[in-house]
Amino acid sequence: MDPPGFTASLVAGGVAGVSVDLILFPLDTIKTRLQSPQGFNKAGGFRGIYAGIPSAAIGSFPNASAFFITYEYVKWFLHADSSSYLMPVKHMLAASAGEVALWSWRQDRMVDSWQSAVCGAFAGGFAAMVTTPLDVAKTRIMLAKAGSSTASGNVLSVLHEVWRIQGLSGLFAGVFPRMAAISLGGFIFLGAYDQTRSLLLKLGKESP
Repeated sequence: MDPPGFTASLVAGGVAGVSVDLILFPLDTIKTRLQSPQGFNKAGGFRGIYAGIPSAAIGSFPNASAFFITYEYVKWFLHADSSSYLMPVKHMLAASAGEVALWSWRQDRMVDSWQSAVCGAFAGGFAAMVTTPLDVAKTRIMLAKAGSSTASGNVLSVLHEVWRIQGLSGLFAGVFPRMAAISLGGFIFLGAYDQTRSLLLKLGKESP
């Protein structure tokens, strides 16, 4: 396995991160407003759902670049000594750095761009659904008035209060836009990265 291209990973990671923010920022805003204790309409409804996106996009470029540079170099390092009996362990270690190793292992080759994107979407969607109550608690704490019991940051207390007043629907408020945003985010993040990186590496090989 050839050493990963630093510049290609840097640029492709940044492009993937910015793409996710530009496309999915409104869904996250809608989700937050659905979880607001004052209700969706009073929290702003569909107004200004792109407010704040420039700062988010600027921050996502270096973060995504750093993630994918780490991902590529860890993957390359683990494959440098490709002893067959160590491959399952290496795949699991690479997965902890972001690689969808199970699919890769079963087909005995690296996953394609679309396979990376599908794995990212499914994993992200499931995680989003399971952790929605914690996200609701976080949103309530962030939006709470200073000095209130909610603002103290006791997650269990906030979850109990939401359950007491709104029941299960309150704990899972915004679950569908949250799942959609994170699933699509995983799909776009990994897919855009793989496609952009492949294009940059191809252009690099073709240039004199």
